[in-house]
Amino acid sequence: MSFSGNLSIYSPTFWLFTVLISLWLIQKFFKAILFYKHLRKIPSPKGIPFFGNIHLIWLKPDELFADLRSVRKTYGSITKYQIGFGITVILSNPNDIEIVISQMKHLTKSATYIPLNNWLKEGLLLSDGSKWQERRKLLTPTFHFTILNQFTKTFIEESNKLAIDIKKKLNEPVDVLSLVTNFTLQSICETAMGTKLDEHKSGENYKDSIYSLGSLIINRCITPWQHSDFLHKFTSNYWKSRSLLNYLHKFTSNVIKNRESSFNVLEVIEKEKQIESRKRLAMLDLLLIAKMITKDIDDDGIKEEVDTFMFEGHDTTATSLTFTLMLLANYKEIQDSVYQEICNILNESDRDFTMEDLNEMKYLERVIKESLRLYPSVPLIGRTLTEDIKRTRTGYYIPKGCSVLINIYDLHRDSNYYTDPERFDPDRFLPDNVKGKHPYCYIPFSAGPRNCIGQKFAMLEMKAAIATILRNFELFPIDTPQTITLQTDIILRSVKPIFVKFQQRVE
Repeated sequence: MSFSGNLSIYSPTFWLFTVLISLWLIQKFFKAILFYKHLRKIPSPKGIPFFGNIHLIWLKPDELFADLRSVRKTYGSITKYQIGFGITVILSNPNDIEIVISQMKHLTKSATYIPLNNWLKEGLLLSDGSKWQERRKLLTPTFHFTILNQFTKTFIEESNKLAIDIKKKLNEPVDVLSLVTNFTLQSICETAMGTKLDEHKSGENYKDSIYSLGSLIINRCITPWQHSDFLHKFTSNYWKSRSLLNYLHKFTSNVIKNRESSFNVLEVIEKEKQIESRKRLAMLDLLLIAKMITKDIDDDGIKEEVDTFMFEGHDTTATSLTFTLMLLANYKEIQDSVYQEICNILNESDRDFTMEDLNEMKYLERVIKESLRLYPSVPLIGRTLTEDIKRTRTGYYIPKGCSVLINIYDLHRDSNYYTDPERFDPDRFLPDNVKGKHPYCYIPFSAGPRNCIGQKFAMLEMKAAIATILRNFELFPIDTPQTITLQTDIILRSVKPIFVKFQQRVE
């Protein structure tokens, strides 16, 4: 007998099936009602009935960034946006943020990361559960103190090349991001990947492709129907993204292929066995060992992690360097203090910096930290709640399954935690001034279990670049914090290039 015959309206099976489906739909309906009932209490800008805050879809990236800031100022440290049935809660209170990111409960990334799936797949940034834990454990040793010490030489060499590039552009406005991006991309390739970017003529295209992809990703993030891979394929964004992704994946495949061709696994293992020459492995070398020996990762997994770290390892650092150099150009007395610290450490020597020198630069470190407070490279991070938060510290219920955005940019400018928060003041990070601060009021590298694995790498790299630049040049402002306009992107960016003027330092 056919299936349709079994479900005849005279059959008990049909009625049982109908009742079960009806109960399931009723349960879903009331669960949805309860979901929206809880979220309705959270403050929100007014929207159109049913469509909600659909106006966001048509905002330009800078207008969207301004809208986020305006909503924070108007409605407070917990707000929400709604487009159709999609609701995103935005948090900028450190107490609420701590509930979400300090534990292992809510490790899953939110729907805002869907556009990154086709690029980074299940690399460390996007994976969760046991896969994330295994990859995190595998990759953590690659950023140990001992290997960072090995990387210092590369950072200094690339910083000296950067200084040579600057000498060609003295006393004229220089697009800082374009200048330093080459430095950070070279550095990540030579250190973590063990290959020289000079061997890949497409380095410029790689940088440009990432910037182009960023705007397409943001457009997809704020357009709910594009969250569906199926519907996304019917948009022009899909075909533009596909072309860019093909290029990016080809670039990283070439990086892997280049390193693998010169990688002698037996030689590496033998060196590891020798205590007197024992050293930790660079990231790509470690992944290749894991594939060949322990089978903890396959070719696709290596590609995921290389794509992830090639992107995160150069773009976030380049952005931070850009804003830090802009601030130093505008605050001459702070620039002079950094230079004096460098002189004191070198004691009139013309030698290269060592890791010990860079670690001794405590004032420069405070400068970088304060720059990251004002201009966090990643201004927003997203999570999907895997459990109900029955009461936030601000007094609201956020149900399981809700998307949450952590607004780091406005968190860092909260006057409840920072006096005169718009002012650039590195002394905020003096030990006595940091003491007693809420541990989640400053999270430029995120925090909790999913904090940035490469933050020490990034800090050392930025110190090397800035110290080398200030050792050789004085910085003068072209753009100021007041003249730049920020926009929403994967990474914090300005609408127009940020310019600084470099002048040869005269002893």
